[in-house]
Amino acid sequence: MIIDGFSRVHDYLRISLTDNCNLRCFYCMPEEEYTFTPASKLMQADEIEAIAKIFVAQGVKKIRLTGGEPLVRKDAADIIDRLSKLPVKLTITTNGTRLHEFVDVIKKAGITSLNISLDTLQKDRFMLMTRRDQFDRVRSNIDLMLSEGINVRVNSVVMKGLNDHEISDFVAWTKEQPVHIRFIEFMPFSGNRWDRAKVMTWQEILSRVSDEYDVLPLDREKHDTAKKYIVPGHQGTFAVISTMSAPFCGDCNRMRLTADGKMKNCLFSTTETDLLTAFRNGEDVVPLIHQSIRDKKKALGGQFTTDMGKIETSKLENRSMITIGG
Repeated sequence: MIIDGFSRVHDYLRISLTDNCNLRCFYCMPEEEYTFTPASKLMQADEIEAIAKIFVAQGVKKIRLTGGEPLVRKDAADIIDRLSKLPVKLTITTNGTRLHEFVDVIKKAGITSLNISLDTLQKDRFMLMTRRDQFDRVRSNIDLMLSEGINVRVNSVVMKGLNDHEISDFVAWTKEQPVHIRFIEFMPFSGNRWDRAKVMTWQEILSRVSDEYDVLPLDREKHDTAKKYIVPGHQGTFAVISTMSAPFCGDCNRMRLTADGKMKNCLFSTTETDLLTAFRNGEDVVPLIHQSIRDKKKALGGQFTTDMGKIETSKLENRSMITIGG
């Protein structure tokens, strides 16, 4: 098992396949003109498979593929197929733009749940937020996944003055379709213009929904990152990922592997461990994995607290979201 200094067992690995993306969401990617990691510096398919096997041997039970956008990688189907043969629950976080090309791949891999990013239900605002005209494609692909029996969780980053007025619209969506909406508090990363004034907190989101609907809380399962709710009579549910106002670090079980093979023990960690270089040099990476987790801070990478008024983004030590993988 992989255990940190606070007795937290880590059995969930998030693997970024690429820092490339076909959308340009400002809170994730700092600039329109962005220099992506050269292919030679990315983990190759066989390396991803081999390193994943090492993690599985150390107790990992769940693997999530992320990006950038994982499905823009040319060998994404091959990687999904390779990892589907491991004794883990395999899933993907995607922006949804290419899912129609991967229906057979997803079904063959036995993937039953997907996280799909969608921050607005309005086509013009989607264009504003992503700088790409892909709204209709994403919506149709969500419907496609639902028709295939895939559990769909829709991730929506909520920001005041931008899309917070759509909260009730997202919840209304759960009435007619079994979608699971997850509102995410706006988090600070390198270059994403984070501002406390833009953060819509868990309590503010819940209050906004409760103004219009009767809401029932759902039980929290161990390692849940989201506080879950249902509106009676609705097919789907909604939840809030309250990273900024009420962190869920106490029983964190997540590890991250960036597309260039760096291990991060927390989304906000200031340090990284270069597994890929060590692996390519024929070194045993198991001690590196365990040391990385032993060095994990108690909460939020040790960089800030829930007092958002004291967060100085210029002093945060981290990558941009797109190079971490979420």
